[in-house]
Amino acid sequence: MANLQLLFAFSFLTAFIFTAVSGYSLTEIKSWCSQTPYPQPCEYYLSLSRNNGGEIKDKSDFLNVAMGVALEHAMHEKDNTYSLGTKCLNEQEKAAWEDCLELYENMVVKINTAVDPNVKCSGADAQTWLSTALTNMETCRAGFVDVGVTGNVMPMMSRNVSYLISNTLAINKGYTGNNNEASGYTEGFPDWVKPGNRKLLQSSAASKADVVVAQDGSGDYKTVTEAVSAAAKRSGSGRYVIYVKAGVYKENVNIGSKLKNVMLVGDGIGKTIITGSQSVGGGTTTFKSATVAVSGDGFIGQGITFRNTAGAANHQAVALRSGSDLSVFYQCSFEGYQDTLYVYSDRQFYRECDIYGTVDFIFGNAAVVFQNCNIYARNPPNKINTITAQGRTDPNQNTGISIHNSKVTAASDLEGSVKTYLGRPWQKYSRTVFMKSSLDSLIDPAGWLPWDGSFGLNTLYYGEYLNTGAGASTTNRVKWGGYHVITSATEASKFTVGNFIAGGSWLPATNVPFTSGL
Repeated sequence: MANLQLLFAFSFLTAFIFTAVSGYSLTEIKSWCSQTPYPQPCEYYLSLSRNNGGEIKDKSDFLNVAMGVALEHAMHEKDNTYSLGTKCLNEQEKAAWEDCLELYENMVVKINTAVDPNVKCSGADAQTWLSTALTNMETCRAGFVDVGVTGNVMPMMSRNVSYLISNTLAINKGYTGNNNEASGYTEGFPDWVKPGNRKLLQSSAASKADVVVAQDGSGDYKTVTEAVSAAAKRSGSGRYVIYVKAGVYKENVNIGSKLKNVMLVGDGIGKTIITGSQSVGGGTTTFKSATVAVSGDGFIGQGITFRNTAGAANHQAVALRSGSDLSVFYQCSFEGYQDTLYVYSDRQFYRECDIYGTVDFIFGNAAVVFQNCNIYARNPPNKINTITAQGRTDPNQNTGISIHNSKVTAASDLEGSVKTYLGRPWQKYSRTVFMKSSLDSLIDPAGWLPWDGSFGLNTLYYGEYLNTGAGASTTNRVKWGGYHVITSATEASKFTVGNFIAGGSWLPATNVPFTSGL
């Protein structure tokens, strides 16, 4: 542990070794940086930037400069993390370090994509990708906590990269209001895939899917992992369909960030099942505990059960983790206990899905809408259920959990005297809304549960709008500064498919049914 801290301290010192070129005047730098949440890191790193030069004429110039500086130092921090290697890390530290390698790589890609002039990028796109970059930094830190490594294990440079990204979020926020579109999404369902028509789908999939997975040997592969590996070797970037026949597939599947436009289609909930049992209690991080992890953008899942069987006693145990931008899950099931469904980052849509769990079982920092879904609270070991734990760490991240026209009820194993809450604030700016949904009597009258004392209670945004059912009364709800009984359709509409995840610009291509507004 001491060696690790020394290496992090060294990475902090090397962060200052840049060639300073005084292209911007100190007065100019101070003036622009004063408009950011973290002016001191802005001033310092802008003056040191190897890209320093020219003139900042307007806010657009400043945004480009700020993103360039954030990218420059994110790349430097990624290189520092790689340089740690494994020789000075024990097994616990290594598990978290391996997460950080993946997360920092993705962080650099996200910022670079937002900066790249050759990439079609709306203001909403940039805000999404910058939000994800910041989430990656926070998740890296959280991994060390998961494996029991305490103390200041992250270098100060990492903190400052977080500040630089937060500054870009604040600057870019003004550009998202008039351009709420998702750019470049074209690869939806193939024409032969007919959502909701199971018989037609099954008759077509075996002959028209790119590959077929079947345990009995009747397909191209016997495991989903083998089929995903085949997808990595394909030519082109069009929709790649993996048809997974009915069966129980005991494996952990990782669909990496380079595997875009992959579709997993199964024979239906409870028929095609992918199951694993990794957990924090079993020695892994929350991030790596997922039975199925998806990072490649444009992912579509249909007709599959994702399951984690680690059980409630093993704490965080993820059935599915999605960091896929513009991803869709249709008629799928997610089964676990604590941390079942990790809606990790980017923009996601879930339609007609079933989600089972106990503690924080829908959690993460994506911009996500659940529509026409069933949410089932199971029997917890400590007699308290919390449905959501949303992880927004910055007020300018465009993230949150929106649950629309869905049903919250008890699973068959839920017993009496269990208190079930709609959510609790995992992070300071946690944001969750329930709209026009049915809340059964299992919901505690207070509705929401604190995380730790008064943490986040005035900075979060929790809302309820026109919900029904025995647990929907807001009369005895919490009195927190950040809690809202939403009475305005205009306010509620901010969290709809059309507004919150720009669904009108990309969901039609998937052929999945959706309601754009309230």
